[in-house]
Amino acid sequence: MSSKNLLVKEKNLGFFEKYLTLWVALCIVAGVMIGKFIPQFPQTLSKFEYAHVSIPVAILIWLMIYPMMVQIDFSSVKHIGKKPKGLVITLVVNWIIKPFTMYFFAWLFLKVLFAGIIPESLAIEYIAGAVLLGAAPCTAMVFVWSYLTKGDPVYTLIQVAVNDLILLFAYAPIVMFLLKVSNVVVPVNTVILSVVLFVLIPLVFGYITRVKLIKSKGIEWLENVFIKKLGTITIIGLLLTLIIIFSFQGNVILSNPLHILLIAIPLIIQTFFIFFIGYVWSKKWKVNRAIAAPSALIGASNFFELAVAVAISLFGLKSGAAMATVVGVLVEVPVMIALVKIANKTRDWFPQE
Repeated sequence: MSSKNLLVKEKNLGFFEKYLTLWVALCIVAGVMIGKFIPQFPQTLSKFEYAHVSIPVAILIWLMIYPMMVQIDFSSVKHIGKKPKGLVITLVVNWIIKPFTMYFFAWLFLKVLFAGIIPESLAIEYIAGAVLLGAAPCTAMVFVWSYLTKGDPVYTLIQVAVNDLILLFAYAPIVMFLLKVSNVVVPVNTVILSVVLFVLIPLVFGYITRVKLIKSKGIEWLENVFIKKLGTITIIGLLLTLIIIFSFQGNVILSNPLHILLIAIPLIIQTFFIFFIGYVWSKKWKVNRAIAAPSALIGASNFFELAVAVAISLFGLKSGAAMATVVGVLVEVPVMIALVKIANKTRDWFPQE
């Protein structure tokens, strides 16, 4: 069975994905309570750090990212020349527009409009977290958004594969440039190491796993058995990571509970803004509807697992940057579902192939 046939099978939002915002909210509460009433927990974890990287959290993040990399079919890149318009829109929006508009909205709201509410030093950390989100286009969840909008599954594979290859080379320089603009100085080696640890190595291992299992077990077994089992591990890794992060953030959140809402505002505005750039551009170019919606949704959503990992590596578990990336997780699903509904109600904007 081909990748195309596998991907067009029913792939709706699962129970975990559907209520992701609820699980994140519960993890925030659990983490804050643990940090307040069991301070020995974060204190003990602090002993297992190397160069700002929490070893337990690094392992959990690996458990989140690796299963996503196994899903990517890099052989689809050979079809890159077919129907180039959707790919051009995705790449321009993701790499030339999105990181910089994310920085702009975060700076405008967190450092200017909310200046009287958020201390400047903390605002800079929140902006740094937003930058890490904005420079990382979505990977795994795109397949779900594509399915829900009746997108072309093979073309979605091509877009994700090309984006992840560009991510290897573009993420670090874009992040370092925008952080420097924010007056945040980070070691170049640390940024590069984060990309190697949380993108390159999982990508290579995921590719090797995919090739070997397809050869020995077949693609249907890979998609329907192996990846589904890995999905459970991903869920556990994400929830435990969030609890750990917020066990370190307890005092900050209890002192400034409004900050989560304030961080969410520019992130939500950015998501709608980027979606409509890609979507309206697709309409002007007369891109067919099975490509238009996924092209816009890839840019609108974020590879938040990577952003969380890099934020922890660069700034630590207690940082505002780490908290900002987790707020990105909190708002991701409800906002993206709203965009999916918009895409489905405007199908007649586009020609049907």
